Amino acid sequence: MSDVILKATYETLYMVIGSTFFAVVLGFIPAIVLTLTAPDGLKPNKVIYTILDVLVNVFRSFPFVILMVIVIPLTRLIAGKAIGTTAALVPLTISAIPFVARVIESALRSVDVGLIEAAKSFGATDFQIIYRIYLKEAFPAILSGITLTMISIIGYSAMGGALGAGGLGDIAIRYGYQAYKIPYLVVTSIILIIFVQIIQTIGNHLYKKLS
Repeated sequence: MSDVILKATYETLYMVIGSTFFAVVLGFIPAIVLTLTAPDGLKPNKVIYTILDVLVNVFRSFPFVILMVIVIPLTRLIAGKAIGTTAALVPLTISAIPFVARVIESALRSVDVGLIEAAKSFGATDFQIIYRIYLKEAFPAILSGITLTMISIIGYSAMGGALGAGGLGDIAIRYGYQAYKIPYLVVTSIILIIFVQIIQTIGNHLYKKLS
């Protein structure tokens, strides 16, 4: 039992850390564009903002299990297969990108307008305002958003076990549910809860320290 649980734990960590990394990197792009093109942004553009805003909302509304099935062709194209831990990174990342984009946008747009106006009055460029004002001031809130993203991905990875993603969700379903081996179900649930608590605790600590 220990070997099976240990391997599944590693797979879950691999999926969560990997997809969080890619989602944050890719989610920053729409977040910055949304912030810049918003009505109160540095470069207001109603058309771009509306289109991107709708796309983010649409992809956020997809249930993960359905999204995982829909993107199977893309998963095969990128990962070379549709099932497995590495293949699961594709739907996990895609599902997390709009969430990351929205939380980062919210963090950036919460920055005090007075700071931005002061930077403009000193002749700061848009890039300097983004880097030195927006990102610097919003970093604690962005970190808090990434924490929430990781916790959501843990839940998604567990659901992905139903479709061959591997990890603790797969063990809980195959051994705990289908084979009626309750200890597996209990242990995997406890490990997932511990993961969430550890990530939330670390996130809260860093947020308080950086704030």
